Amino acid sequence: MKYSFFPADILLPDFSEHEAYLWAVVACDQFTSEPEYWEAVAGKVGDAPSTLHMILPEVYLSEQAERIPRINAAMEKCLAEVLHEHKDCMIYVRRQQSDSTIRQGIVGLIDLEEYDYHKGAETLIRATEGTVLERIPPRVEVRRNACLEMPHVMLLIDDPAHTVMPLAHSLCEQEPAYAFRLMIGGGEICGFRIPASRCESIQKAMQELVTEEQMQARYGKQGLAPLLFAVGDGNHSLATAKACYEELKQRLGDEALSHPARYALCEVVNLHDESLHFEPIYRIMFGVDPEAVMGEFEAYAKGLLGNADAQKVTFIWGESTREICIAHPEKQLTVGTVQDFADAYLAAHPEVEIDYIHGEKALFTLCKPEHTLGFMFDGMHKDELFRTVIFDGALPRKTFSMGHAKDKRYYLEARKISN
Repeated sequence: MKYSFFPADILLPDFSEHEAYLWAVVACDQFTSEPEYWEAVAGKVGDAPSTLHMILPEVYLSEQAERIPRINAAMEKCLAEVLHEHKDCMIYVRRQQSDSTIRQGIVGLIDLEEYDYHKGAETLIRATEGTVLERIPPRVEVRRNACLEMPHVMLLIDDPAHTVMPLAHSLCEQEPAYAFRLMIGGGEICGFRIPASRCESIQKAMQELVTEEQMQARYGKQGLAPLLFAVGDGNHSLATAKACYEELKQRLGDEALSHPARYALCEVVNLHDESLHFEPIYRIMFGVDPEAVMGEFEAYAKGLLGNADAQKVTFIWGESTREICIAHPEKQLTVGTVQDFADAYLAAHPEVEIDYIHGEKALFTLCKPEHTLGFMFDGMHKDELFRTVIFDGALPRKTFSMGHAKDKRYYLEARKISN
């Protein structure tokens, strides 16, 4: 049987010498409109060994020219002085989220040859949302000369019978490789090594999920291209890894097939984990006349003649709100209707900026200044995810978020990606 998930040579600090609380920081694409969050993180970390020194938070994208050389240098220093190798293993992860629920995962390697982020792909690993190509180059600039990768990518498996995670739990070592509290309300996390000698049964259980019989039983159709991993979080980071690997193939030819950058470190989580909740990702426009935008949206909504169920969008500006209904939407998901409007509006108004916001509280706060307008709407149900990707291709970009911003994956494990 050909496997699609592999043990890795995982790098971790010695947490008896370095403070784990300061080491792990949340994914770089969180709190993009809240620089005060990242300033608070930097204040806590100082000069201590930390993944903060080795990432580019997207709130600082405008500073990438000066930050990227420092990031690459910090990786080299950390590899030489801080990190220790745990050879040929997976890590079983238990994350206590901010609401005290437990999320289970397994950290290991995927083969980027099996991944395609383009809509309509039929590879074993697929994007769940549209990829914003202009978001890839800054990340490529970080990764291109990096000696390390640290994943915030979470891949989902559709395992309603819960065959994989309990197995991983039963096979891991009893002593944790790490166990600590995550900073700024991120909950707690512990990870347990799974030696390579015990990994094959996990690999086999994953492959059983995409046999022809299993695919037909779950999705009701014969001959479907197997989909094992759907990207839940970190779509653009994984697309960046793919882009860098394709660059490597152009430069090295067949030698790239044995290069460590052919693979990417990810955490796999079961879509049916009880702790996993899909949250909508709201939109906010900056530099607009709210009344004018709502007028255009209302006209746009009235012009739609689709067959999807009726939808509604709540607009937020200052202390005001207004609900606009879409009687005959063309897209199945409200976020698709909103994104189509936003794309057209931004094309006609290049001076306007848009951001993607997690959480109602943050949205209401960010909409208080003048010339801002928020779009709030219901999200999709998680049970719709795999079926939608299989039959319709990738969803609109930024369709959903798995939980709250503080429950996102924190950078923790690392892996060497240069020879």
